[in-house]
Amino acid sequence: MTKRILTSLAPLIGLLLFGVALWVLHRALAAYHYHDIVSRLADLPPGQLLLAAALTALSYLVLTGYDALAVRYVGRPLRYGRIALASFIGYAFSHNVGHSLISGGSVRFRLYSAWGLSAVEVAKVVVFCSVTFWLGFLTVAGSVFLLEPVAAPATLGLGFVSAHAVGAIGLVVVGGYLLAGAVVTGPFRIGAWEVSLPSTRLSIAQIAVSSADWLAAGSVLYALLPPSATLSFPAFLGLFLLAQIAGQASLIPGGLGVFEGVIVVLLSPSVPAASVFGSLVAYRLVYYLAPLGLAAVLLGIHEVLERREGVKRVTHWFGLWIPQLIPHILAFGTFVGGAVLLFSGATPVVGSRLAWLKEIVPLPVLELSHFLGSVTGIGLVLLARGLQQRLDAAYFLTAGLLSTGVVLSLLKGLDYEEAVVLAVMLGALVPCRRYFYRKASVIGERFTLPWIVAILLVLVGSVWLGIFSYKHIEYSNELWWHFSLAGDAPRYLRATVGAIAVALVFALARLLRPTPPEPARPSPGDLARAVPLIEGSRSTLASLALLGDKSLFFDEHGTAFLMYGVEGRSWVVLGDPIGSDDAKAALAWDFRELCDRHGGWPVFYQVDRESLPLYLDLGLTLLKLGEEGRVPLGAFTLEGGARKGLRQVHHRIVRAGCTFEVVPVEEVAALLPALHAVSDIWLAQKHTREKRFSLGSFQPNYIARFPIGLVRREGEIVAFANLWCGAGKEELAVDLMRHVPDAPSGVMEYLFVELMLWGKQQGYQWFNLGMAPLAGLESRALAPLWSRVGAFIFHHGEHFYNFQGLREYKEQFDPQWEPKYLASPGGLALPRILTDIAALVSGGMPGVIAK
Repeated sequence: MTKRILTSLAPLIGLLLFGVALWVLHRALAAYHYHDIVSRLADLPPGQLLLAAALTALSYLVLTGYDALAVRYVGRPLRYGRIALASFIGYAFSHNVGHSLISGGSVRFRLYSAWGLSAVEVAKVVVFCSVTFWLGFLTVAGSVFLLEPVAAPATLGLGFVSAHAVGAIGLVVVGGYLLAGAVVTGPFRIGAWEVSLPSTRLSIAQIAVSSADWLAAGSVLYALLPPSATLSFPAFLGLFLLAQIAGQASLIPGGLGVFEGVIVVLLSPSVPAASVFGSLVAYRLVYYLAPLGLAAVLLGIHEVLERREGVKRVTHWFGLWIPQLIPHILAFGTFVGGAVLLFSGATPVVGSRLAWLKEIVPLPVLELSHFLGSVTGIGLVLLARGLQQRLDAAYFLTAGLLSTGVVLSLLKGLDYEEAVVLAVMLGALVPCRRYFYRKASVIGERFTLPWIVAILLVLVGSVWLGIFSYKHIEYSNELWWHFSLAGDAPRYLRATVGAIAVALVFALARLLRPTPPEPARPSPGDLARAVPLIEGSRSTLASLALLGDKSLFFDEHGTAFLMYGVEGRSWVVLGDPIGSDDAKAALAWDFRELCDRHGGWPVFYQVDRESLPLYLDLGLTLLKLGEEGRVPLGAFTLEGGARKGLRQVHHRIVRAGCTFEVVPVEEVAALLPALHAVSDIWLAQKHTREKRFSLGSFQPNYIARFPIGLVRREGEIVAFANLWCGAGKEELAVDLMRHVPDAPSGVMEYLFVELMLWGKQQGYQWFNLGMAPLAGLESRALAPLWSRVGAFIFHHGEHFYNFQGLREYKEQFDPQWEPKYLASPGGLALPRILTDIAALVSGGMPGVIAK
């Protein structure tokens, strides 16, 4: 509970710190105007910019050393080109967006795993890089604080902290790391992890590389600052390190706002605050945004180089992940584009451009363009969430707003740089139509707390930027109605109110949206809608929808549905969506949104391997449940030595006077009383009760829908099973299997054999024997915990369930085994979800405990 509360509070803490940072900046820049900062940017000498760019390249080059050392540490040699690519892309994205959309760790995992590293090895690489990062920081900070202590402003109230002591502690920690590497030479265990400390030589290399990185990163900003006789590089470096740590502790990607606020406060005694802030803007562009753009281009080039020998495996892997990455990347780009429009609307237009524009654009057009530009900006910020969730409406609206934004940027002030950025985003969005397939409402989309905080950050930032830009203008009510060519401040006020109004209307529309329907048993009409889809499904599991004990969730066109049950917070879908392939992905997304609106967990139970990319796309965790046995009927026969046991059982049952027949659907109703009697005897003999959800039960209306395979002895029914027949004669399966106690031993094997021979004669391709739970799970030391626990239960859990016996029983028919999976939220929710599924199948918790 505490962890959940802290996780929920983290975005709010970030928003609070961002607000504090803006307040600090506002006070520090109180004596300066917006034009002072713009002038500093415009007056930056080209030599300083070139030096900063060169130092940035050096910094990212040094960063590749983190990964090079990490790969050497795990003992998996890779070409430096691959290491550099993974390092640069990972750091470029993580520096800018942190863990909000695409983290450096996930990029490394996806790249390195494609190059042969296991998940554990990639995790070790990520941890090694993090340790290297802090070793360098402690080394540089410790040295600086000892040699050139940082004098913190009195307003911070940190006079009691000794910089010498902090520096000494940092160096002691580094020394202890080196000593531990020299003393502890063998591996040791931390929980399930086996850890080996790097050698002394490798540890020294970590410290050297990371220290060089920190020095290079700090040098970039130092090169952009105006010369100061009172600010030496060691003194600046200590302040830079403090600001970087404050930015990282704020939980805001890139420390945006917090880093700048700390730097302005700490450097203002030595350098004018306006000059510092202008240099910080240039630093963001040179050190953060330029590498991010290059990293995005490299990702695109990687996709193009599909047939190059050296990267063919990587590009193939990217082809599998691109459908998942593209909506997130475009959502991030759209969010940034909207923020650019809002910030542009909060700042004055360049005077020379405005003077040229007034000759061709009437004042009303300019005023309206400025207002609509900010409204378009907030629209893009709100639509970014819809793009991330793959909504087709969000795709079309975003394309329209980006096109509009390009025109408005030119009309409101000839902001051609802004227009180019929006045009590039539009060009990237247009070819990606196929990735946005969901037909859900944009207003109905759920906004998580981090998304709400991010939107508020942009709105608050744009409001502050406008207040700072026009603080020299005294406020009056007449400003709202002042229209003139030089009326930047009135235009800002009107545009800001328009943007906030759009956001409030959007929020109000969401609050007033209809309450989502509660899950309910399917009506006769629902079952009638499902029947054609079930009859057209090649998967026989779809027939369980006709049991009537599960809710049915259809897509808006009625071309696909899924069946689910609710237990606790778990909304459990049985199998994959059923129906049109084109509608399945959108239907799964819609179901997840339904779960979110009810505060439930979306769970997909017994899904196939072919559908796993969809569930990964939904952000779910995958667990292997076991394996399903399917017998290829074309090759099935009772001939040969391998079938000797089945052949003997079959002959024995025939000699006992038993016969087999398949009763068509039309004749089943007349047999229902006799079948019901056999079922009741079987349940009484087994001292059990009917299961449900993923298993059939004897309900006359349900049983009467299917053909029945019967075994008779002297005319009396001794065993039966209802048959599921897949579309296109793809698959044949049995559901309810019952027999009387005095039936000959082996009667069910006889029934299976006869059904397989009958299915082969009818032209069916497969006979589905159902799943062997927990079969095929790995028990190796490096396997996931669930896999190891499941394998242990499979081999030693005979007292609870005959796992091995069931697998061996089905193995006598020589089936082909295919894995079945559970897709659900992971982590601490998993035990609860597994318990909920067991309760669904057993008819409640009493059924889980008792038979």
